[in-house]
Amino acid sequence: MKRAALTGQWPVFRGPATQGAWAQPVDSARLPVLVARIRLQDPKIARRAVALAQFTYPPYLFNHEVRTLLLGSLARRARGQRFDEELPFLACILHDLGLAERFQGGLPFEIQGAEAANHFLEKRHKTEGVETVWDEIAMYASAMGRFKRPEIAFGGEGTGIDVLEPDFSQIKKTDVAEVVKAFPRRGFKVAFVQTCGEVVRSHPRSASRSFMRDSGERCVRNFHPHKSCDLLAQSPFSE
Repeated sequence: MKRAALTGQWPVFRGPATQGAWAQPVDSARLPVLVARIRLQDPKIARRAVALAQFTYPPYLFNHEVRTLLLGSLARRARGQRFDEELPFLACILHDLGLAERFQGGLPFEIQGAEAANHFLEKRHKTEGVETVWDEIAMYASAMGRFKRPEIAFGGEGTGIDVLEPDFSQIKKTDVAEVVKAFPRRGFKVAFVQTCGEVVRSHPRSASRSFMRDSGERCVRNFHPHKSCDLLAQSPFSE
C-alpha cells in the first residue's frame, strides 16, 4: 500500500484551473416557495448556490440535490428538530460538486466537493458557518456524519432517504410524492451510478475506500459487503 494512503498525503485542492470556471449566471430559475409544506430559502447566497448548481449539474442531479434538502427537512420536522436552515440548504444544494467535471480532482469526491463549496462561499464573502457546510458535504457519504450534530447529519440523512428509502413511519407518502413531483427523478438510479463511474475513470483516487474493507476482501473468505449500487437499484422509487 502506498505511503500516501496510510498518512493521508492527498493532493491539495486547487479549485478550477481558470477563474472563468467559477462563472455562473447571477440569477437562476427560482425554486418554488413551498413544497410539502417545507419553505425553501431565498436569501442572496441561497440564490447564488442554486444558480451555481443549475449551471453545473445535469438536471437529474440538480433535482436530487433539492430532494435531499426537502426529504431531510421532512425527517427533521417529524422529529421536531429546529436549527439554522441556511447552512443545510447550502450544503445540500452543493453536496455533489465533486462529481461535476470542472470541480473533479485527485481527492475523494466528497472532500473535493466540500473544498469547492468552501471556495464558492468564501468568494462570496460567506464565512460564518462555512466549516459546518464543509463537514456536512465531506461526511454525507460516510457513517460518521450521522453521529455529528443535526446540522451536519442533515445532508447524509436526506441523501439516504432519496437514494435508498424513506421511513414512512416518519414521513408521509403524500409528502414524498409531492417532493418527487416537484423535482422528478429523471432516471436517477442509472444516471447517478454512470456519473460516479465516469468520475472514477478520470480520477481513480476520487473513490474513497477504508483499509478495513480492503483487508476484509483480501483476508476474509466469503466477505461480500453491501454495494451501494445494488442498494440504489433496489430502492422503491420508480424512475
